[in-house]
Amino acid sequence: MAPPAATAPATPAAPTIDDAAREVVEWLLLEGRHAPGFEPMMDRFCRRLMASGVPLLRVVCALPLLHPQIRTIAFFWRRNAEQVEIATRAHGTETSTEYLTSPFATLIEDGADGLRYRLEQMEPPYPYPVFAELKAQGATDYVAMTVLFAGGRRNVLSFTTDRPGGFSTADLALVDAVLPALGAVLETLALRRLATTVLDTYVGHRTGARILSGDIRRGTGANVRAVLWYCDLRGFTSLADRLPREELIALLNGYFEIMGGAVESRGGEIMKFIGDAMLAIFPLEESDPTGAAACTKALDAAQEALTDMAARNAERSAWGQPTLRCGIALHMGEVMYGNIGSANRLDFTVIGPAVNLVSRIEGLCSRLDRNVLTSAEVAEACASRLVSVGWHPVKGLNDPIEVYGLKEKTGTDE
Repeated sequence: MAPPAATAPATPAAPTIDDAAREVVEWLLLEGRHAPGFEPMMDRFCRRLMASGVPLLRVVCALPLLHPQIRTIAFFWRRNAEQVEIATRAHGTETSTEYLTSPFATLIEDGADGLRYRLEQMEPPYPYPVFAELKAQGATDYVAMTVLFAGGRRNVLSFTTDRPGGFSTADLALVDAVLPALGAVLETLALRRLATTVLDTYVGHRTGARILSGDIRRGTGANVRAVLWYCDLRGFTSLADRLPREELIALLNGYFEIMGGAVESRGGEIMKFIGDAMLAIFPLEESDPTGAAACTKALDAAQEALTDMAARNAERSAWGQPTLRCGIALHMGEVMYGNIGSANRLDFTVIGPAVNLVSRIEGLCSRLDRNVLTSAEVAEACASRLVSVGWHPVKGLNDPIEVYGLKEKTGTDE
């Protein structure tokens, strides 16, 4: 009996849309959600869609944020770009013509679920100005879809191709199938970014990093050697009594913007706002055992703040508004930097005798008619810039202390 005829091996079936979508979804849930940020995740996601046959030219993802300065963050992926581009939009841009005439406004503000425009079949005038830019890049098809987060918050992704004929039905079915998983991953990354943003905004970058690393137990802390900054606004009580609330808040925000901006631009970190006062630190680095570098940064920040304050006062005076004066005190010492508070409400801050002393030194600024005063410890590290203004008693100490001011009283320290 003759042996059966040999048969050719079966050709593997081409992957179906379900197979391709399943692979992308599995990648999103198993690997994509562990990406270190939006940019690498978006790049890998778009390239996986490309590998599944979706002909992408550009993808844009727009996410509204809970942020004091930023309303929306957008990520731009382009096929031939080396990295994902990031753009932020400040609060108020939602009323701009640029935003209101964009497809994203139609989806976010008007509640549309999706848009599609076959650009290769269109001629001016276009319903959205961005289409002229996309057509100039060779785009043939544009699709925008909403991605919902928990609570119904609307986010938008747009997909553009330059393939003649545009996206196929299979392309759009694949994208639609993976959007729920993408939304879950985007929300996870958004919450991670939100946690970092809120901590940076309310407790500072260094402290926020410590909290995110798990240093959250009450009573934990470390001894830190630092230059301490304490500034206070003079005459604030009388201003608070006679200014409308909105004007008073705007005044305080402008004042803290100057003081805090000067501190942070020199590498200092704001610890807390106390009414019209601000406490900050410039930690000593291992390469700066004497503190000379930290003291220099703090003094530079103080002079920058006073210069900016003088410029702001010139503007306020020209408008007939009250001008501002402040005192800035600097002291170098050891503090306990840690987690203190009640069982349910904690504060990550610095405490210790050095904090008390710097606030007492600031209290001498008005009496000595100086905008900047430092302790002897700061003066020892920056002797060329400071001069003694004598020994003076301070509250809480039995003996007077020697304080120092800027060597030359300029227009910013009168």
